[in-house]
Amino acid sequence: MDQLIINGRCKLKGEVIVNGAKNAACAIIPAAILSNDICVIENVPHIEDVISLVEVMNEIGVKTEFINNNTLKIDSRNMVNICVNYEPVTKIRSSYYLLGVLLGRFNKAEVAFPGGCNFGTRPIDLHIKGFEALGATVNLEHGIIDVSTNELIGANIYLDVASVGATINIMLAAVKSKGLTIIENAAKEPHIVDTANFLNSMGANIKGAGTDVIKIAGVEELTGSTYTIVPDQIEAGTYMVAGAITGGDVTVKNVIPKHMEAISAKLIEMGVEVIEGDEEIRVVVNKPLKNIRLKTLFYPGFPTDMQPQMAVLLSVVEGTSIITEGIFENRFQYVDQLKRMGAIIAVEGRVAVIEGIKQFSGAEVKATDLRAGAGMVLAGLVAQGQTIVSNVHYIDRGYEDIEKKLNAMGADITRISIEEDN
Repeated sequence: MDQLIINGRCKLKGEVIVNGAKNAACAIIPAAILSNDICVIENVPHIEDVISLVEVMNEIGVKTEFINNNTLKIDSRNMVNICVNYEPVTKIRSSYYLLGVLLGRFNKAEVAFPGGCNFGTRPIDLHIKGFEALGATVNLEHGIIDVSTNELIGANIYLDVASVGATINIMLAAVKSKGLTIIENAAKEPHIVDTANFLNSMGANIKGAGTDVIKIAGVEELTGSTYTIVPDQIEAGTYMVAGAITGGDVTVKNVIPKHMEAISAKLIEMGVEVIEGDEEIRVVVNKPLKNIRLKTLFYPGFPTDMQPQMAVLLSVVEGTSIITEGIFENRFQYVDQLKRMGAIIAVEGRVAVIEGIKQFSGAEVKATDLRAGAGMVLAGLVAQGQTIVSNVHYIDRGYEDIEKKLNAMGADITRISIEEDN
């Protein structure tokens, strides 16, 4: 088990390069199975979720090869297995995309229930509703989701909630169906657009991704493709907040500024200087920051995956800040860890009231989920004394070399491995 040892009170200065988007990669990599050909995916983040997903795909007969650290070759020409019941499936949320791709290619899929971070109820009922609308039968038994059909037929599907996962999964299943599928109240996140663009590069016919109505005209075959994944919005936002919380001067490179608008707007409201370039954003802090109110929403609103990082930042800003969580009902589990470092936060349901303190005190804390783990690292950067962050495997699910990137800008972080108690 790894830990991060952080010596605080640093001021970050320099440049950091953002990797490909985790959430896009975890949809695009299984989507390659639909082609029955060879695909090469570039700008793949080398993170634990991707490694686990690749391991699962290997188990079902897909040949994969990392050409380099961030380029993955996927050959699914000889795969025949539609049963995915392996231990790595239970580690990652995105394993449910294998339902859509296997159903789309073989008209049948058997996939174990997905894992991932636990911060509230995350049902897959909308995925099932979509598959059933396309003509599939779904059975849930002994921890396995069994989906099958003789033929997928296009349909009109209205999502009760603008679910990212359901939008992508229905899109994956529908690309080779017969007729036209229309998804209404579709989610609009950048990784949905990226997945649609990848599918279109293989010969799919998808229009409207990025809006609330997506139209998918089914095609008979998809071909191989070489495709580059978009930059990671949340990794970029995390490093922007790292620059802000340390009162630093950080340039985040390999970003799409439009994807960052909600995050940039809130930082600007706090008094952070945010300077946009074509593919970079510079964050500079030269004055005390102001308290704000914040509510997480579906894209293009403020992303829920940036909520813990912003809570950490607001904890050391004078005055009272309020965060309302608009997506998940239990995403403040990390607050008790932050209190160990001196934070003053009161949580009532989906609302957190934060009273700013002058500084954190170093302490032993643990990551309760992926983004909360990143938040603990940010707190450690500005804490007085030493902070020890455990459960680092959560952080590794979504950040490639986080300590190396932060150290290159002036942080003092060491990764150590310790033996787990039996």
